[in-house]
Amino acid sequence: MRKLASIQRIWKIEPIEGADRIELANVLGWQCVVNKGQFQPMDLAVYFEIDSFLLIRSEFEFMRASSYRKTDIMGEGFRLKTMRFRGQISQGLLLPISQFSELSADAELGTDVTEILGVRKWEIEEKVTTGGTIIGTLPIDVPHTDETRVQTEPDLIGDFASLEYYITTKLDGSSHSVSLDEEGFHVAGHNYEYKDDGKSAFYELVKREDIESKVRKYYEEKGLRLLTIQGELCAPGIQQNRLKLNRPEWYVFTIRLDGKRVGLKKMQEICEALKLQMVPVEEVGMDLPSKYPTVEALLARADGEYSKGGKKEGIVIRTTEPVFNERISAALSMKVVNNKYLLKNEDK
Repeated sequence: MRKLASIQRIWKIEPIEGADRIELANVLGWQCVVNKGQFQPMDLAVYFEIDSFLLIRSEFEFMRASSYRKTDIMGEGFRLKTMRFRGQISQGLLLPISQFSELSADAELGTDVTEILGVRKWEIEEKVTTGGTIIGTLPIDVPHTDETRVQTEPDLIGDFASLEYYITTKLDGSSHSVSLDEEGFHVAGHNYEYKDDGKSAFYELVKREDIESKVRKYYEEKGLRLLTIQGELCAPGIQQNRLKLNRPEWYVFTIRLDGKRVGLKKMQEICEALKLQMVPVEEVGMDLPSKYPTVEALLARADGEYSKGGKKEGIVIRTTEPVFNERISAALSMKVVNNKYLLKNEDK
């Protein structure tokens, strides 16, 4: 579960040129604009990540003009996104621990307070063209696709030392998966499994590309118990169609065989065999921290545009063969979201 709100240490305070009332506080790999004098270096504070959706309560009312949202899915609250103040990017919210009566004054560094403070992840409302009729939660072998941001865990960079890595383009669409198990063929979005009732753009693509029969053939030939393929559905009507596509397209980024994620080479082989598109591979190399030693270096690497124009959402970095990482309790990977993209797009 992602720590949307946690106790973190402010390791540096920096002035903002020409600003009398605000300054920059650095926490983890993020920077936040705070009131001048509110914090000192090495203070502990409550850090709320971007993409957090905060409850209506007095502590957050100062954000009403900029951050208040009300939707059918999320209800009322305050949505945190990347913002700019006096030319400086602010990514998240820092508040003193003392402002929250439910938190202990001696709370330990790293404590997850997401549930205690009722913080939820901001979810974009899926259009009818991208979803369909929900028939259940995600199938057993379909994990949530939510890569860790490097700013949240900067030490992940060092964990790539001496390992072969690959970088893919983070495409701007909607996560959709197919899986096959003993119970049958499943089609899922980011959070739910969907019914084939003519209301899903992804089901249309699955039929157009004959994906179910291809998956079933591979499944039977290899004698598998579980086969899951996850990818990004990009199409007109999804995320403003920043790839400028004329029809729905699906780009694979993860394949799992019998519950285990395969490496890059195997994924490429399977995609070629099933005639599926993969997310673009931008780079393959060794020892990531020797080339991109800092968060800032990776943010510069993530900048760019899609082939038909429009700011690229960013990049995803993984090892070419899955390597378990204790820091995130999962296979080593991380995403680097382009700050210029975040500033231009409210719904991410």
